Amino acid sequence: MASVEELMKARREKLEKIKEYGINPHPERYETTCEIGESRKLEDGTKDIKIAGRIMSKRKMGKISFLDLSDITGHIQLVIKRDDLGEEEYKKFHEITDIGDFVGVKGDIFTTEAGEKSVQVYSYMFLGKALRPLPEKYHGLVNQEAIYRERHLDLIMNEDAKKKFLLRSKVVRLLREFLDNHGFIEVDTPALQNTASGATAKPFVAHHNALGTDVFLRISPELTLKKLIIGGFNNIYEVARDFRNEGMDANHLQDFTMVEGYSAYWNYEDNMKFLKEMTLYILSNAYDGNLNIQIGDKLIDFGGEWPVVTFRELILKDCGIDIDKFETAKDLLAEIRNRKIELEAENIEELGRGNLIDQLYKKVSRPKIIKPTYLIAHPIDLSPLARSNDNNPNLTDRFQLIVNGQEIINGYSELVDSEEQEKRLIAQSELKAQGDEEAMSIDHEYIRAMEYGMPPISGWGLGIDRFVQFLTSSPNIRDVVLYPLMRPRDWSAEENEENEEE
Repeated sequence: MASVEELMKARREKLEKIKEYGINPHPERYETTCEIGESRKLEDGTKDIKIAGRIMSKRKMGKISFLDLSDITGHIQLVIKRDDLGEEEYKKFHEITDIGDFVGVKGDIFTTEAGEKSVQVYSYMFLGKALRPLPEKYHGLVNQEAIYRERHLDLIMNEDAKKKFLLRSKVVRLLREFLDNHGFIEVDTPALQNTASGATAKPFVAHHNALGTDVFLRISPELTLKKLIIGGFNNIYEVARDFRNEGMDANHLQDFTMVEGYSAYWNYEDNMKFLKEMTLYILSNAYDGNLNIQIGDKLIDFGGEWPVVTFRELILKDCGIDIDKFETAKDLLAEIRNRKIELEAENIEELGRGNLIDQLYKKVSRPKIIKPTYLIAHPIDLSPLARSNDNNPNLTDRFQLIVNGQEIINGYSELVDSEEQEKRLIAQSELKAQGDEEAMSIDHEYIRAMEYGMPPISGWGLGIDRFVQFLTSSPNIRDVVLYPLMRPRDWSAEENEENEEE
């Protein structure tokens, strides 16, 4: 089998042949009449269509050749006859083209006797040479690191990858469509911030040369968006890139896409109703009206009732611990260890009570929740930005939508009391000083903004990456991110890696 270096040498020779023929190897444009996916829907006999794409296979059988042409929308068979192109053009086509090259073709739609929708080609235009050979057809791209690092190859070789990322784009479009149609205004807020606030997470730190100060990549746009409510917006949302300098696992990335929305004059129960409607709209339109969605090995009905359970009830049922009886993290941790429950957090001794409760819930309860369920009544020390419940100030008016052991949406009635908010953020800052890296920093600018007055507000967040991971039953969240961050490539091992993949 020829090495990658030998194959590339042969392709470069073909590139020179193209130039010798007087063909521009890098033409400016090619005007198409439709994309390849659309061409497959055309009736037989449709004439003079023009499509373009990448050659994925070639079979020459004397005076007739069969090719597979592909783009992100699909693939179609090309049938090229020597008598249609002319002997010289037919010969030239095979001399200059390889699998992986781009071509544009003009021809007529027909269906073969074998039932294959095809294009009978009458003319073609060379559009781009692939100097590097594609992975072998039947094995494709099998190295997982290569799949993440070179997503373009994954999309070329893997039909499932194409479907997955087209679904992701469709989900975002439907979400925007629903919110826009319900009076929400999309806004755009800065990713560089002076304070790491808006969520309980460890931030990324950068240095701003022009200002001569350290800044943080935002962990959430939440506080900035709520400032806009103070400024007079009623219903807003942002599709935001967020950054959290936390551990990497199958369900977490350090940079991810989050949609957050905020509504003046709503409470968390209004949002629970609204977001169920939004979720059903997205799923119904993404799955052709079907609300029974196959998630892994489970068929989940989103169209029925969504149960509502409290945080305390859930943990008490699943492990026998009544979190209300343990007022400090130290006492709660002692009870957890007494019951021989092993939590996965690395800095377990340093966690505040709220984050400790969250770790306990994730261990004993969340994996058991399968059908769409709203989890409510979170402890106040787990939700420093949420409004206290009027009947029990130790709880917050917060909800999470959990499906098949995964958090899909998080939201709450917002805390709008500036004095109470300041107290809570001071308490969070003290936890951070004691070693809880996920505790929140105090944001004095936000407190100052709150002092101008806030209406009742309810907000929510939906992680796009995790939602698509959930819908596609992908084992790793990086499977639904086009180019997840990887360690720099070891170029010294590049040749051996390529030869293994090819």
